[in-house]
Amino acid sequence: MRKKVVVFGVILGIAFSSYWVGFSLGKERDAFYKELDIFAEGLAVIDKKYVEKAAPEDLIYGAMKGLLSSLDPYSQFLTPEEYKDLLVETEGQFGGLGIEITIKDGFLTVVSPIEDTPAWEAGVKSGDIIVKIDGELTKGITLHKAVKKLRGEPNTKVTITVLREKERELKEIAIVRGRIKIKDIKNAGILKDNIGYIKIAEFRETTSRDLGKALSEVKKENLKGLILDVRNNPGGLLHSAIGVASRFLETGKVVVSTKSRSEEESTYKSLPEVEKYLNIPIVVLMNKGSASGSEILAAALRENNRAILLGEATFGKSCVQTVVPLSDGSALRITTSKYYTPLGKSIHEKGVEPDISVSKEEAEKKEDVFDQLEKPKEFDYEKDYQIVRALDLIKGLLVLSSKE
Repeated sequence: MRKKVVVFGVILGIAFSSYWVGFSLGKERDAFYKELDIFAEGLAVIDKKYVEKAAPEDLIYGAMKGLLSSLDPYSQFLTPEEYKDLLVETEGQFGGLGIEITIKDGFLTVVSPIEDTPAWEAGVKSGDIIVKIDGELTKGITLHKAVKKLRGEPNTKVTITVLREKERELKEIAIVRGRIKIKDIKNAGILKDNIGYIKIAEFRETTSRDLGKALSEVKKENLKGLILDVRNNPGGLLHSAIGVASRFLETGKVVVSTKSRSEEESTYKSLPEVEKYLNIPIVVLMNKGSASGSEILAAALRENNRAILLGEATFGKSCVQTVVPLSDGSALRITTSKYYTPLGKSIHEKGVEPDISVSKEEAEKKEDVFDQLEKPKEFDYEKDYQIVRALDLIKGLLVLSSKE
């Protein structure tokens, strides 16, 4: 046993020393080495005294998971299998349900249900804490394990138990999985009085281009004002959000910046190669389910004096993750920088506050549950109080503009 412990320690020493080659000299390095000595000592005790034999790989992988999870809710250690899965699909969005999730304050939390998906239809809400999946507690669960439990074949059922903080009650929700087909641009058209409405469901590779097509169509109807709806939009690709913002900003305006630990800053500005819509009033609709790219868009348009924000405070997820592969096929998904608005404000864990607060509860009209199930869903903006308020706001802006 003594020989095994020594060999194990030597292996650890080689691994650590190879990592620290080139590490800057000084007190910081010495402090790290001191803590690594304690770590190696602990591993040796486990190898010698634990009641059952533990594989070195299991111990190291377990330690790495704990290490990354101690940083923030978005940093993760990925085993080789988990890393392969990450390459195949976007983490947190699993076909079959249609929700974006994260680990927030140690709890499995819904960022946003995507509209017209099984989760949305079943009544899942942004901010719901998923405490059970099919009766099993989610305490300590990783995002990857949550994905595995929630993902499944279409027409199969999964039951989640959620805690809603406002109501302080547990609620069981049964969801029948389905094939998720998401349109990034939906319900694009003129509402009334030449005021347009466009819903952006998420920011994907083609979103800016698809938005351009939608804008061209509504422009034909003498477009005078626009409502951009990013409620329950969980985000997506950064360059897509920049492309969308660029359509409403003069070329060269700051959209967003990122700053790393080393204070290295990257600034992203509005692009020149898109058709611009600079002379129409804009209202952005947002809520707690608006995250990441949605928050970047909303803040960029407000701080460049191009839009008024109406609705509820956003989710507050604006950090950049970088995936770093390791030599054995595993990987680190680690937060390397944070997003900042054009005025240098951090959105992360704070969210974006609206200029005009209108809660969703005010908009909801109670209908018989059987009517909701039997009637085909149609877009009726007059039943959405937030849209009605946005419409009235743009009308007021147009009147004010005409007087000026």
